[in-house]
Order: sequence, then C-alpha cells, then structure tokens
Amino acid sequence: MSWLSELARPEIRALKAYQHASWEPGLVRLHANELPWRAPLDASAAGLNRYPEPHPLELAARLATLYGTGADWVLPGRGSDEAIDLLTRAYCRAGSDAVLITPPTFGMYAVAAGIQGASVVEVPLRREQGFVLQPAAVLAALTPQVKLVYLCSPNNPTGNQFDRAAVLSLADRLSGRALLVLDEAYVEFAGQPSLLGELASHPALVILRTLSKAYGLAGARCGAVLAHPEVIELLRKVIMPYALTQLTIEAVLRTLEPESLVVAMQRVAEIRAQREWMAAALATLPGTLRVWPSAANFLLVDFANASAALQRSHTAGFLLRDMRAHPALPGALRLSVGTPAQNEQLIASLS
Repeated sequence: MSWLSELARPEIRALKAYQHASWEPGLVRLHANELPWRAPLDASAAGLNRYPEPHPLELAARLATLYGTGADWVLPGRGSDEAIDLLTRAYCRAGSDAVLITPPTFGMYAVAAGIQGASVVEVPLRREQGFVLQPAAVLAALTPQVKLVYLCSPNNPTGNQFDRAAVLSLADRLSGRALLVLDEAYVEFAGQPSLLGELASHPALVILRTLSKAYGLAGARCGAVLAHPEVIELLRKVIMPYALTQLTIEAVLRTLEPESLVVAMQRVAEIRAQREWMAAALATLPGTLRVWPSAANFLLVDFANASAALQRSHTAGFLLRDMRAHPALPGALRLSVGTPAQNEQLIASLS
C-alpha cells in the first residue's frame, strides 16, 4: 500500500465493499429478486426489469479506449459530480480534513466538502492577473489537513485553461501530501490537450472527465475518474453498486461508436468556431465592458448593466447565468455557446 491509500480515511481503507449479486448475464437470473417480465414500453437492449452491471466493465473499457489509458485506471460514474463526492468522502474525515479550491470555480467542490463535514481552504484566482493559476500561493496555503486540491481547467466560470507546466509542477510538489484533482470537463473545447498522458508519471494527479459537454450526454449522467489503480480500487469501495442505469450504459456505448465520435468532434469544432464569433460580436456591443478569453464552450462577459442584459435576453427567450454574486465577477454573466441561429438571436437581443 502506497501513500495514495494511506492518505485516505482509515475506515475506508478497512471497509469491506458491498457484495452485490453475481453478474453472469448468460444465465437465468433467479438470485436478485427481480421481476421476470419487462415493464410496458421497455425498449432497452438488456431489459430494465434486470439490475444493470454493478460496475460496468465494458463501459470502463470503452472509456479507457476513448481516453487512452488502461481499464484499471478508469472508474465510470454519474458525471463529475459523483466523482467529486466519491473523492471527498474517501479522503476527507468529517471535522478534521480539508479540500483546497481556487475560486471563482465550480461550486460542487465546496458543496461536497460541506456535505462531508470537511473544511474548505480558498486560494482565489486573481482577476487582475487574468485568473491564472498561482502554484506558489496554493503551496503556501497547504496544511496537513488538506487532502484534495481541486482545479478546474478550463475553469468554470472564467473559461481559461491553466498552464500545463504549472499544473504538473504542482502535482509533483503535492506528491505524498495530497491529491491534485484536475477537472477537465471542458478540455475538448480547449487549445491544449488533456493531461491524461501524464497520469502514469504523476501519481498525485487525478483527472475527472465527463460525457455531459462535448458528447451531448448531460441527461445521461456519465463521467469518469481517471487515476492510479490504487485510487480507483479505493473509490470502488465507496461508489454505490448499480450507480449507472442500463439506459445510460447503452446510450454511452452507442455514443462511443466510431461514427458517433466523428459527429461529436464535428460539433466541438463548430462550438469553437461559434465561440470566437460570439466573442467578437459581443465585444462590439456598447454595453459590453469585457469578454474574457475562453477555452470552454461558454464565455464570461462583463456588462455595464448586467441586469438589463439579463432582462433583454430573457425577454428574447434565453437563460444566461448570473455570476455577480462572486466578488471577483461584478457585472459578469456566463453565456453558453449555442447553435449559430441561437447565437445570432442572442446577440441581436443584447444589441
């Protein structure tokens, strides 16, 4: 057992995982108290009257192929949210341990810590510095209680992608002390590639990926933790059996077929092109103060009158995300990139 396990909660290390009903789909299932008939209108391949595979191995293998790693380095789950919850519960003791975040960033890191009873250490990204990652500030704020350092790159809601060398340097400095959890939910839309190829040489690095964004499966709820097999094995003790529904498993496997992947990448390219068009169009509007550079599928925009912009877009039939509650984002709204027609209509409403 290495420090990757020793860092986790001792009760999780000692936990005996739930023993689910055996999985032999070729046999008649009279061992799991299921109904032997399908529900009306059940069009699934396997039948929704049966429990799905407890830990879907075929799905893990397909995700491993997609992300270019071994299947034992992958744990599928219900989006990045479940991955964040699993890591926080596995590594943070209530009332004792902490996570470190770099706000403004994705809110679930702090929420998961609060649910677990872990404290939150904040190292703010500085607006005047373009919200870039400051590894020295993160290391200066690190305490023995911090077990997880959460980074989102490209960052939500600022849209910027952190410097690759800075992230890897930080992972090396955290080795033996904490895990660096890199949330790459938006990396398909970025200019720089994922850091997945660095996992084997940086054991402190854990990467979160999701099919919600680039692959159009937000409603299916599927993502993955990618990490050293020792971390994956530990998280398998914590994740609920049958976490992924049969409908989700089947939808993901279809989406990962070669012809579907081609369509997904074409749409990613279209979003990137539309992002640049929207940024240029927004910059010409008299009410726009600043359009922040983005490597994601959204734009963070400062408006002279954000309330008016919200009202005009709402009247035109659009919902935008109000970010003004964060002190570093006064007057800021977050705009997702839509279809070309939607983007043109939004710009017209804001003109």
